[in-house]
Amino acid sequence: MSSVRPFDVVAIGETLASLTGARVGRLETGDAWRMGVGGAESNVLAGLQRLGLSTCWLGRVGDDELGELVLARLRSEGIDVNHAVVDPTAPTGLMLKWRRAAGHTRVAYRRAGSAATKLSPSDLPAGLVESAKVLHVTGITVALGDGPAALIDLAVDRALAAGTLVSLDINHRGALWRGRDPRPLLVPLARRAHVVMGSPAELAILHPDLQEAASLAERVGGSGAVWAVAKLGAEGAVAYHRGVRLRATARSVAVVDLVGAGDAFAAGLLWALLDGQAPADCLATAVALGTFACTVEGDFEGLPSAAELAELDPEADPVIR
Repeated sequence: MSSVRPFDVVAIGETLASLTGARVGRLETGDAWRMGVGGAESNVLAGLQRLGLSTCWLGRVGDDELGELVLARLRSEGIDVNHAVVDPTAPTGLMLKWRRAAGHTRVAYRRAGSAATKLSPSDLPAGLVESAKVLHVTGITVALGDGPAALIDLAVDRALAAGTLVSLDINHRGALWRGRDPRPLLVPLARRAHVVMGSPAELAILHPDLQEAASLAERVGGSGAVWAVAKLGAEGAVAYHRGVRLRATARSVAVVDLVGAGDAFAAGLLWALLDGQAPADCLATAVALGTFACTVEGDFEGLPSAAELAELDPEADPVIR
């Protein structure tokens, strides 16, 4: 075992530079863009850092200005990036996000051949996931290519051998699979994870014979997951925890930006689990954080501290003095 610093949560995946349109309308008519970063795994880590946990991101960026931006932005959130790889041969990926109309966001990616697609098992330091409380991964990384998929496989093996909790958010991105069947990779991964979460459509990838959210969560839980969660957006979430069905409803809010809400949900669930909350409270916390994320712009920029979560209470004073 190496002397790698222990973290509460380690996540592996791609973080991209992002350009977000400031105006509503067609992309080609936009004349104001905001530069930032985003990625499912690092969004989760940013949420967890805001809630007081220690986190580490493992990924690859290019040896370019966008790679410098990614690393600097994650460091500014308190996320450890000391094990990230800077690749001199491949560029940092880019994400474009704009609102085509009020309430309708479009996202496009420029990640083909990106540094993250070069991830491999050799990028995993000895002791990193073994010393963490949680390893968080997504289906996005395994879709990037054989190297990234092999890295996730190795990381999960090491985590399980060390007693580290493994969390999987399916996060299916159809364009990344390019017509390939995701089941041969996602099904074995889900069977080894302690926590599996996704939308009903994503959980149905694991069990295509089912469609109803509660049935899917029950089946995934029956496959071995301690937590199996169906994220239902504005309707909240349904989960099975050790065979017990749980349900949490979402509060009605004015939606500003839906991107990143699922990652905020994952952060809320993992934080509540590590905080020792009761199962029903864990699911309610996840839904509350996901709901909060919908009320602010950005992938993770507006995520709350633990104290700020109470501000979502509809009975609370809307003006904090």
